Amino acid sequence: MDRPAGGVDFFEGCAYRRTRQPRQADDAMGDSALMSDVLELEDVTVVREGRALVDQVSWSVKEGERWVILGPNGAGKTTLLNVASSYLFPSSGTATILGETLGKVDVFELRPRIGVAGIAMAEKLPKRQTVLQTVLTAAYGMTAGWNEDYEDVDEQRARAFLDRLGMSDYLDRRFGTLSEGERKRTLIARALMTDPELLLLDEPAAGLDLGGREDLVRRLGRLARDPIAPSMIMVTHHVEEIAPGFTHVLMIRQGKVLAAGPLELELTARNLSLCFGLPLIVEQVGDRWTAHGLPMA
Repeated sequence: MDRPAGGVDFFEGCAYRRTRQPRQADDAMGDSALMSDVLELEDVTVVREGRALVDQVSWSVKEGERWVILGPNGAGKTTLLNVASSYLFPSSGTATILGETLGKVDVFELRPRIGVAGIAMAEKLPKRQTVLQTVLTAAYGMTAGWNEDYEDVDEQRARAFLDRLGMSDYLDRRFGTLSEGERKRTLIARALMTDPELLLLDEPAAGLDLGGREDLVRRLGRLARDPIAPSMIMVTHHVEEIAPGFTHVLMIRQGKVLAAGPLELELTARNLSLCFGLPLIVEQVGDRWTAHGLPMA
């Protein structure tokens, strides 16, 4: 059985590591050309039942960038992530992922290059599989074990990723018995198994208590700061969940982009207030962010 080629580990001490090479660019274009687009959306609209879930969104993510998508419920955040993962095609506009345009590429060849961790993936995984099996099956692009023959390096990689995500003591636990936080960490380890060039995280801290959230944010920060880690896009509702190492923010409301760019420039009280529809104060303390509403008169 063929499986996607692996190779890169994004945490120190994983099985082995190779250098990710950027696509070649014309020297006359300058150094900026080396930062190729991992994701490029041009006037993307997604319509379902006569309603635009996202409306004429233009947005690009370059190699090495770590983006967070912020917005209220129903804003279109998960829709954008589904387009970026190739599981949802635009009704109009153009979506180019890792140099391949949706509608002109075999998505079954593209998808192994994209790591996805979220509730939609969790629902596809067998509850009776162990944590280690759940991560290992990603090496073959499968959700359940069958008759695969895993190499020693596959198991070393799976164990290393689970260790970096604090799951070494749970290798033989069944996936269905895990807590919410344990399940989220297992899903992230699984998403890293195929050496993705783009990592998509759909509300990884949702449903976690304070301790679970802070533990996950700390581990995501370690990943985000690793220069060999893939480009990342994370959906969240809360600025407190933005891990150190994330570089950019996209704010979306009612399917339209309100702001997009470096965190330090775009994550402002004005932009966040417009995004969520009430007056908010945004503060940066060290390498973390926080937000709260103004007192009622």
